[in-house]
Amino acid sequence: MATNYTDDIGPMAYPLKMVSQEVVEHMLGWNIPEEHQGLVHEHWRNFPSVSKYAHFVLALIYTCLILASLSGNGIVIWIFSTSKSLRSASNMFVINLAVFDMMMMLEMPLLVLNSFYQRLVGYQLGCDIYGVLGSLSGIGGAITNAVIAYDRYKTISSPLDGRLNRVQASLLILFTWLWALPFTILPAFRIWGRFVPEGFLTTCSFDYFTEDQDTKVFVMCIFTWSYCIPMLLICYFYSKLFGAVRLHERMLKEQAKKMNVKSLAANKEDAGKSVEIRIAKVAFTIFFLFVCSWTPYAFVTMTGAFGDRSILTPVATMIPAVCAKIVSCIDPWVYAINHPRYRAELQKRLPWMGVREADPDSVSTSSGATAQTQNPTAEA
Repeated sequence: MATNYTDDIGPMAYPLKMVSQEVVEHMLGWNIPEEHQGLVHEHWRNFPSVSKYAHFVLALIYTCLILASLSGNGIVIWIFSTSKSLRSASNMFVINLAVFDMMMMLEMPLLVLNSFYQRLVGYQLGCDIYGVLGSLSGIGGAITNAVIAYDRYKTISSPLDGRLNRVQASLLILFTWLWALPFTILPAFRIWGRFVPEGFLTTCSFDYFTEDQDTKVFVMCIFTWSYCIPMLLICYFYSKLFGAVRLHERMLKEQAKKMNVKSLAANKEDAGKSVEIRIAKVAFTIFFLFVCSWTPYAFVTMTGAFGDRSILTPVATMIPAVCAKIVSCIDPWVYAINHPRYRAELQKRLPWMGVREADPDSVSTSSGATAQTQNPTAEA
């Protein structure tokens, strides 16, 4: 008696059934158990499963980022927290930013593990842990950049009475953590929104695909809270800062004309001002990196909620995620290149890095002494 390969069509349909089953199994999400299939949005099921080699390449990239983040942010936290010359209220914000960047680094081992399994390890729990780390570090880093911009503006515009003390800096740091909590806790406990897999289905972010009004309002609120408000604050404070710098330079030129000298920037006070402006340029560079890293991700989420979803392929959604991780590793090296006291400490503690930086205090002192010897000649 012939074997019945199908229930209703007959044995000739068996090869077609095999091909159909093969296609289904090799679409994104095919290797996730049935009880966890609710994690995967239907949008991702329209794409073929990602090659294991693409997963391995992504794991290799993230492994390199782990090493860069550990070394860069670890050195920043170590030197800024233990060096007496760097124990200022302003530099507390640098440490806070490095802590948020280190927290983002904690996501990366999860991604490496997921890449080797080619799926989420832990399913919903693993997704929630990944999403909490990403949300807390991303939103916290964004608002910390705004706080750094505010601190730079206060320090440069009012160097005598505008500097924040350590208590005020501590309160602002507490504020950054409180700012990051709402849109971390709400989706984690599914009070509003939720964390779901995206891209290669080995990373997680908040849900921006579900077709309901509640999700769309959530996406718009988190976009405003974590991206628009920090961006507006950063732009405002930096515009005020550069206005204060221009006003200071104009006053110096006018005073120099009255004193019949070329410049007044040789004294210690203005040397210190120059250092502050140099640090402000560093902060502005980090702001630029923040824009480059989070703008693509903001574009992806807004497109997923309100735009043409067909352009959001797995690769297209993974690129912004990688960019965000790269910037979290670059931040500390920006300080290493531009912060004079930090470079001096690096030279003392890690001479093998080849950093060459004169002691800022000795440079300022010698500049002041030179100015004092030259002033009588100028007046004569």
